[in-house]
Amino acid sequence: MRNLSAICISFSLLAEPAFAAGKGLNLNNTDFVVAISFAIFVGVLWYFGVHKIIGNLLDQRADGIKGELDEARALREEAQTILGTFERKQKDVQAQADAIVERAKDDAKIAAANAKDALKRDIQRRLQAAEDQIKSAEASAVKEVRDQAATIAVAAARDVIAKQLSAKDAGALIDTAIDDVDTQLK
Repeated sequence: MRNLSAICISFSLLAEPAFAAGKGLNLNNTDFVVAISFAIFVGVLWYFGVHKIIGNLLDQRADGIKGELDEARALREEAQTILGTFERKQKDVQAQADAIVERAKDDAKIAAANAKDALKRDIQRRLQAAEDQIKSAEASAVKEVRDQAATIAVAAARDVIAKQLSAKDAGALIDTAIDDVDTQLK
């Protein structure tokens, strides 16, 4: 209550200009009535502790804002940590991708070299087979020529022997040939 009386006295001192103007302190003076009403209003607010309630509400609001700022800082730090993790993972993945590409290039070079070697071996094998076929065909042709020459020589010898050999000599030759075959078969 003492605070209320102090407020009223201060407002009455503020009302001095109206008092000096000769209007006096009466209820017809609107400035005086408004000053008194305001003083009473402030006194009622003070009496019910509105200033404490408003102060507490402002303190709670400040604490809430501080908590939200702290939470925002924590979330920002967590986001930066996650971003750093993802950047490291991206670098790791990029490095792995580069390694895979390099390995694939190396494997492709090795496969190409192996294919080239296999092709060379295949060509060499086919050339060897062709040379073998040529040698075989040559040997077969030589044998065929020899067989043909032997057949012609036998035919020529038969003709010559048939013209020069008598029947008695031919029988003796046949008997000798039979004996040779018989001894060779035994």
